[in-house]
Amino acid sequence: MTGLTDHPLRYTLANELHARPFPTVASPGRAAYLALKPAQNAAARDRAADRAHLVALLDRFGAQHPQPDATHWFGQIGKFHLKWECHTEFVTYTLFAEGLDDRAFDPVFFDAFPEDWLATAPGTRITSALIRIEQFTGDDGIIDKANDWFVGESMALSRVLDDQLVIGTDFRIDAAGHMRFAMFARPEVSARRVGRVVQRLCEIETYKAMAMLGLARARDLAPRMGAIDRQLSALMADMAGPMSDPAETLKALLNISSELENIVAQSSFRFGATGAYETIVNQRIEVLREVRFGGRQTFAEFMMRRFDPAMRTVKSTEGRLGAMSDRALRAGDLLRTRVDVERSAQNQELLASMDRRADLQLRLQRTVEGLSVVAISYYAVNLVLYMVAPLGDAAGLTKPIVTAIATPLVVLLVWFMVRRIRHKLE
Repeated sequence: MTGLTDHPLRYTLANELHARPFPTVASPGRAAYLALKPAQNAAARDRAADRAHLVALLDRFGAQHPQPDATHWFGQIGKFHLKWECHTEFVTYTLFAEGLDDRAFDPVFFDAFPEDWLATAPGTRITSALIRIEQFTGDDGIIDKANDWFVGESMALSRVLDDQLVIGTDFRIDAAGHMRFAMFARPEVSARRVGRVVQRLCEIETYKAMAMLGLARARDLAPRMGAIDRQLSALMADMAGPMSDPAETLKALLNISSELENIVAQSSFRFGATGAYETIVNQRIEVLREVRFGGRQTFAEFMMRRFDPAMRTVKSTEGRLGAMSDRALRAGDLLRTRVDVERSAQNQELLASMDRRADLQLRLQRTVEGLSVVAISYYAVNLVLYMVAPLGDAAGLTKPIVTAIATPLVVLLVWFMVRRIRHKLE
């Protein structure tokens, strides 16, 4: 339509939904899968190094390079097809080949990844797997092969996608260092459907492994969290009784709160990623529409028994960490409130003491004023006697009589003047 301007990201966002097509895998066939992840800070890794490592592999086979900012690539290298994907924390390589090896899950197939190339990988192996895809028309022989290939105690075997395929694994690492996945596809099943199931199996294994990193983190935190919990409980027990030094207790609480916040900050990404990976694992299994095969447990049952408890441990640790952080903050608030109340009581006592002192000072002041009235009156009477003595003699009054008459008048006058001065000052 003319006159319309597309959003700059319209085509990019629309194409993103089709950016990672499922591989097309014929049966019988086989696949080798590898997922690499830096041991630390994988989310902030240099993705250019991942692409450079891919290019180094492609150059060995003269294959076309991906785009500079590509997050996926699919093409042929030698007699194999390679699918490469770059994810938030890891990169994956999947090799596809037609036909089967004489030896099931022969690790020689994984040697298609050159040893010296693997040694220069910008990351560590988080998982690798060998996938064997056979055709079947009936159920005969599947149980026998699965028993030969997998450990029976942990083997999962199920029909998927309306009985078009049977998948199996034991989620154990074999002697060559790889997981093993077996697929039995009916002849009429398309190569695209087989490719989708292969992709699902790789995703289930990878996201399971990534999710289990959260369990490792939870186990590492358990001893320290136990120690902090004991410290916090001891401090709160001290708060319940008289404290010799509330300031030191508050300082200890603040140190615990700071340490807990630091642990939360360092663990929040891993615990959040674990929750996301767990959801992906369960979704990938759900879309397979599993049905039990030969009385064996399904993938979903395996995860319920082995994987889900680990995820509950991670969630419990995350919840406990948050609860401890909140508990430390509440304890700090309570302690600050207690200190404020105690300080308020001390201030009340101080004000009462100041009131008592002011009352004493007032009484002392009044006493001093009374004494000053007496002293001033004494000198004033003497001055008055000097002035009125001649008049007393002329009137025939003796000095004691003049003194007796003048003294009350002078004292009253002095008292009145002192009182007036004090009222003006107030």
